[in-house]
Parts: sequence; C-alpha cells; structure tokens
Amino acid sequence: MDVLINVFVALHIIGIASLLGGFLTQMKAMGAGTARFTPAMLHGALTMLITGIALVGLNQADGQTVNNVKIGVKLAVLVVILALVYVKRDEERVDKGLFGAVGGLTMVNIFIATLWV
Repeated sequence: MDVLINVFVALHIIGIASLLGGFLTQMKAMGAGTARFTPAMLHGALTMLITGIALVGLNQADGQTVNNVKIGVKLAVLVVILALVYVKRDEERVDKGLFGAVGGLTMVNIFIATLWV
C-alpha cells in the first residue's frame, strides 16, 4: 500500500508543479496584461484534485489518520483555483488580479500542505 500511496503523492506533486509552473511562466505576461490560463494549469489542478481524493481514501484505507479539517481547507482552495482556471481558460487575456489570485492560492495550498501539522 505504501508504494501506491507514494505513486499518488508523486502524481500530486506533478499536478502542483504543472499548475505553479504555468503560473510562473506567465509572470512576465501578467505584468504586461497579456497573461492567460494555459491548458497545463487546468490539467495540473485536475490532477491535484483526483490524486488528492485518492490519497485521502488510500491513507484512510491503510489505517492512517487524516486531518479532515486540513484536507477540507485544501479542497476548498483547490476548488476555487479550479473554478477560476476552468471558467477563464478560453480567454486570450486574464485580469492581473485574477491571475495573481490563482498563483497566490496555489502557493497558499502548498504552504497548507507543508506547514499545517
């Protein structure tokens, strides 16, 4: 079971890398007002959602304790990110504030995952 959990953790990290990487590559465009949500950002958020749900189930099935409040907060932040990226995915330009919010929420999600014990 540990190997399967570690595979899903790796996939979860790949999802966050895709989402954050898509944001970071658009930082210069955000300054110019021409940033847009890339397909990699949408796919990264979806990967995080699916693998996160799988990780909760696998950890509970393995008898490990899961901090449901932490998972709930992370899920709420991810749903907001996913909704913003999904709704604005076809627009050629995204407002700086909206684009910055997605990057900020992504980093908040990372900090919640790593710092909340």
